[in-house]
Amino acid sequence: MILEETYTLSNGVKIPKLGLGTWFISNQDVVQAVKDAAGIGYRHIDTAQAYRNESGVGDGIRACGVN
Repeated sequence: MILEETYTLSNGVKIPKLGLGTWFISNQDVVQAVKDAAGIGYRHIDTAQAYRNESGVGDGIRACGVN
């Protein structure tokens, strides 16, 4: 399954190949998007300060129930 495929970084850390892109998702809507993505197995959330939705991404991560 694609959600289980990874890239290995130069420091040996593995990250999922497929991630949720959060660019152009409003701060309000991104909370549910992150929760839904985590619920179906996503563990890579692409975000950046320039997207201006960091607080919503953080709220979604805290609320998703994944440890």
